[in-house]
Amino acid sequence: MAPRAEKLVIGQRLKVLRQSLGLTQAQMAAELGVSASYITLIEADQRPASVKLLMRLAEVYDLNISELSPAADAQLAADFAAALKTPAAGVDAVPRAEIEAVLQASPRIAAAFVRLQAAHRAAVLAPMAEENPLTDRDKVEALGETSRPVEAVRAWFYARRNHVDALDRAAEDLADELALHRHEPHLALTGRLAAHGVTVRIGQAEAMRGQLRRYDPERRELQLSELLGQASRRFQIGVLLASLEQEPILTRLIAEAGLEDRAAAALMRVSLANYFAAALMMPYGRFLASCESHRYDIELLSHRFGTSYEQTAHRMSTLQRDGARGIPFFFVRVDRAGNLSKRFSAGRFPFSRFGGTCPLWNIHAAFEMPDRVQTQVIRMPEGASYFSVARTVTRAGGTHGAPAQRLAIGLGCDVAYAPRLIYAEGIDLSRTRPVEIGLNCYLCERADCTARAHAPVNRPLQVNERERSLALFRFDAG
Repeated sequence: MAPRAEKLVIGQRLKVLRQSLGLTQAQMAAELGVSASYITLIEADQRPASVKLLMRLAEVYDLNISELSPAADAQLAADFAAALKTPAAGVDAVPRAEIEAVLQASPRIAAAFVRLQAAHRAAVLAPMAEENPLTDRDKVEALGETSRPVEAVRAWFYARRNHVDALDRAAEDLADELALHRHEPHLALTGRLAAHGVTVRIGQAEAMRGQLRRYDPERRELQLSELLGQASRRFQIGVLLASLEQEPILTRLIAEAGLEDRAAAALMRVSLANYFAAALMMPYGRFLASCESHRYDIELLSHRFGTSYEQTAHRMSTLQRDGARGIPFFFVRVDRAGNLSKRFSAGRFPFSRFGGTCPLWNIHAAFEMPDRVQTQVIRMPEGASYFSVARTVTRAGGTHGAPAQRLAIGLGCDVAYAPRLIYAEGIDLSRTRPVEIGLNCYLCERADCTARAHAPVNRPLQVNERERSLALFRFDAG
């Protein structure tokens, strides 16, 4: 498939990149195989850059396309637009062109405004925490925004494109030392624990009392629930190995993050240990090579590395090592009610911090056909298009009378990367019409949406007592 004809204005970003590399316009032009005058015009925003040039930039300077495209600020743009829509901002609907202009000219000021709005909201909501939030669903959702530990850790991973190089390399070294690609992984991992004087015991579900993993440092015993599958058992062993062998790295990363909240620091330690476990089971070099040679076939790679579908898909969103990058995926996990319990991104897909997800996204349709992969091309309000892959998974556990929870996993990337995916095989992407979706109903301003559950927060409702339309809410579209 030929690159899309879409043109992008990237003047300021290109100039910052060139200056950071210490290049003149003539030197950059020579390395890219274009004229110096072309670079001059692009930096002055007098000429758009084609996707072909973006691809060349990514190849020569080892960048993600998303680092130079306008979508690179997608999360900040989404947060900034959401902040402007709050009543406290006191402004009418701000055109997207104005938002983009602010982001281009003063991204740090926009980020400061977002932080200021978040602090204001937290101050307003603080008194509500003393009341019973369960009496008001909207209050529950609002108070959920103040879940600072979770948001702080998510922001740390998001800023690093969900890649932690120090842990990745340490895990890869250990995987090579244990020869996990040649030996039975479970035996090799339990043997490594034995070297630390730790034994592994499988505990009965009733004895574990709802826990899946329990480590007793005094008895040097790791108990794993019988409800865990083999992939999950190996993963939990990897988590403990992270604590036993990678403590200096974990401590350094947490200190560098500067997390003041004790709960946030503890959550980050758990998240980093989980990252190490996944990197140990799917070592970077071998996993990336397999992804590229088999076009990111999640099911096949799950069998090859002895991992679950969710573990494999999540790992794909971490492949952003300098000089050896994979496709910059975003990864989400959603329950039947649309609640996001996981969200990570190696690219710049914008996530909403509250209000669920768009019902038109195929991640919800996955529940209608369990265990079958669903594909979809989606387009966000700012114009960026993504290729989405969704499938349900079943969590560990499950007994008669207490069935295991079913969740939907979503993996996606900029549509420009879609031809590299096996899931896009047979799809004419140039003719596929994207499904227009939004972050969520509260922040989406698409008119006449029949799937809308809420009116936009910053648009006045239009109520006509004499009419009834397919769309539940009509509002002033500006």
